[in-house]
Amino acid sequence: MSTEIKSFYQKTNQAKMQLLSRLEQHQDVVNAAAIIPGHDGVISVSEDKFGSNVIQALTGLQCLMFFLVCHENSLYLYKLTKRLFVGLENGYISEFSLSEDFNRIKLIKNYAAHQNKIKALLFSLDTEWLLSIGRDKYFIWHCSERGQRLGAYFCQHICTALQFDHQSKNAFIGDSNGHIEMIKLENNTYKPITTLKGHLASVRCLAWDSVNQLLFSGGADKVIICWDIGGKKGTVYELQGHQNAITSLYFSNINRQLISSSEDYMIITWDMSCQRKETPEWIESDFCQRCQRPFFWNIKAMYNQKTLGYRQHHCRLCGKAICDDCSSNRSTLPRYGYEFPVRVCNDCFVTITEADRVSLAKFYDSKHCITHMNIDEAHQLMVTSGFDRVIKLWDISGLFNNGS
Repeated sequence: MSTEIKSFYQKTNQAKMQLLSRLEQHQDVVNAAAIIPGHDGVISVSEDKFGSNVIQALTGLQCLMFFLVCHENSLYLYKLTKRLFVGLENGYISEFSLSEDFNRIKLIKNYAAHQNKIKALLFSLDTEWLLSIGRDKYFIWHCSERGQRLGAYFCQHICTALQFDHQSKNAFIGDSNGHIEMIKLENNTYKPITTLKGHLASVRCLAWDSVNQLLFSGGADKVIICWDIGGKKGTVYELQGHQNAITSLYFSNINRQLISSSEDYMIITWDMSCQRKETPEWIESDFCQRCQRPFFWNIKAMYNQKTLGYRQHHCRLCGKAICDDCSSNRSTLPRYGYEFPVRVCNDCFVTITEADRVSLAKFYDSKHCITHMNIDEAHQLMVTSGFDRVIKLWDISGLFNNGS
């Protein structure tokens, strides 16, 4: 399928994806969908209180619908054991068992997990833990074998995103204030490790690189942040290419690529195998650090220099505080995560070469506002669901072949 990328994206940076199926089974917003391995199909949950299990067969579409007592907000399909966990608006989590052909579904148990809407959930087979977060500000983990609650952690703000490292048993909880709580789980106890602060709005999604111990967070502030957890030096990289809130992240350890989706309709693949540079901190000053003219709040200097004050800006390459006249140029800075032109000071601009502007990301227009993305890397498939009530199944083999 061929689509046109928005004008500010170079044509050479288009990612290659092919639309396989367009599914319109739901009557309301599709909150989440997961790929059924080996069947070219998906299982989804929606605001219409129906879950659907749609299998793409050679002869057409088979669809199994199951009704739940209230809106479903999240799901987690553990493909090896065919266990499905569905988070509900009333705070309960329903566990289902799927048949071998994925045409039958059986309710196993319900977990009275939260007092409000389930925002995200994960399952760890190594520990048999079911982890969940809700609008009640709690992170809770259950023993899935006994259905027993093991522990709970109260957050200061509404929980919005969840990720878990199975090896270290570290949980990462994003919240509505833009913070990420990192805690270590030990059966029925926990130990707070640190709080990561970087987003200016709600954290919408998280992804984990288990090899290099990197945490990726996507926010409503349109920014993706890469946190170097394993390095323990506080190194942070930013990735800026989306024009609206980030909704899903997926990291490929094999290909060293991060895939992101957004409400701006775009899907971006970021090359994380290259040497990226840490985003410089912005320096605050009362004067332009290039021409020494005062900023508008520096009343005394304005009077002494007999001049009007200027608005403060920042160079994205060096971080200096500068006025508009001293930062009249714009440039992409892919190694710093800027895939669209940003402000740079006149001194830094002359040092930027064409090689520095070579893009490290590829873009694709999905043609719908994405609420959730799920990837089956082994079969090179992706499913996206959107506010338009549509589910799209994609062939993404072109993403993992160096874009060729």
